Amino acid sequence: MATDIPGLGAFDAGARRVLVRVDLNVPLAGGEVADDLRIEESLPTVRQLRDAGARVVLMSHLGRPKGTVVEDLRLAPVGHRLAQLLGAPVALATDVVGDSSRSVVDRLGDGDVALLENLRFEAGEEANDDGLADALAGLGDAYVNDAFGAAHRAHASVVGIPARLDDAVAGVLMERELTTLSRLLHEPPRPFVAILGGAKVSDKLGVIESLLGRVDRLLIGGAMCFTFLAAKGYEVGRSRVETDQIDTCRELLERAEREGVGLLVPVDIVAAEAFDADSEHQRVSADGIPDGWMGLDIGSETVERFVAAISGAGAVLWNGPMGVFEWQAFARGTEGVARAVAASEGFTVIGGGDSAAAIRKLGLADEVSHVSTGGGASLEFLEGRDLPGVAALRRTAS
Repeated sequence: MATDIPGLGAFDAGARRVLVRVDLNVPLAGGEVADDLRIEESLPTVRQLRDAGARVVLMSHLGRPKGTVVEDLRLAPVGHRLAQLLGAPVALATDVVGDSSRSVVDRLGDGDVALLENLRFEAGEEANDDGLADALAGLGDAYVNDAFGAAHRAHASVVGIPARLDDAVAGVLMERELTTLSRLLHEPPRPFVAILGGAKVSDKLGVIESLLGRVDRLLIGGAMCFTFLAAKGYEVGRSRVETDQIDTCRELLERAEREGVGLLVPVDIVAAEAFDADSEHQRVSADGIPDGWMGLDIGSETVERFVAAISGAGAVLWNGPMGVFEWQAFARGTEGVARAVAASEGFTVIGGGDSAAAIRKLGLADEVSHVSTGGGASLEFLEGRDLPGVAALRRTAS
């Protein structure tokens, strides 16, 4: 595979206990799974292992319990939904590495599936504690990482276990994510257009700097655009600006011009009197935001320019909404970009996070080439970083 790490075909899973790190961090509502996309994404790996006769032991986190047991963050509802989608029973442990988990794993037969309790109930998970990693590794004979969304975390279940088991490989989803994103890094069809949004420039500075050397056009929206507009000398009212990043944004604008990259920032904005779904709002020019008002979306002329920039692209990467898309008054920019990406005939990738939520909300997920399951992981990968979870698998293969 493109990343030089082994996949499921690298070992015989038959009659072996296979620990599988999956990403089942799904939203819950009323004690039930509200969005089962991540569960569905885990199924190909689980099914392949079951068909091979493995005794499948699934591990995942849910939410941020910070090392303590939080009843509302137990994985039982996730396990029940997994069993429905899988069409097979899923044995549920009530702890991570205690008596329950050992008993559940010991009772597994070939092709059976178990789910350990929320990994982050153990403080040692995020700390990559040796004791927890030892205990988790002791529950299995081989390891599969299929949680791309957690691959950028050096946690016990991500890097600790593969350091302790001889057979440690990537699952189906992990392989697909890495192969797809590697294509954007190394051989993107041209022209390559990237669209970045979201709240803070500082969160995406690394990927902006990386992409400037790879893309033909870079479109900037979301709240992060106001720091770029401030760098151009515009008055942006009470819009969110990272003052310590203004000089950096000015340097990025200058670099893009030197290198012939089309770095597009908004020419008009939907500004509001207050940060509220029902606030009075109006479309204004990007350099004419009224004093005391704040920008909450890109304007219609900017949408037209962005759509034109996306049209005819050979490859498109989109990460981050164009505005506060959860509020209808400020969702048109995100919707316009989403529809343009979906309509593109190029190789189109949604970089996880809110962009993935937006494309699914609009029913357009099937119209793009790939929707990543990992927002933070995809950004770090596109920065050129070697993700800890990927590096751990590569070490076991060397």
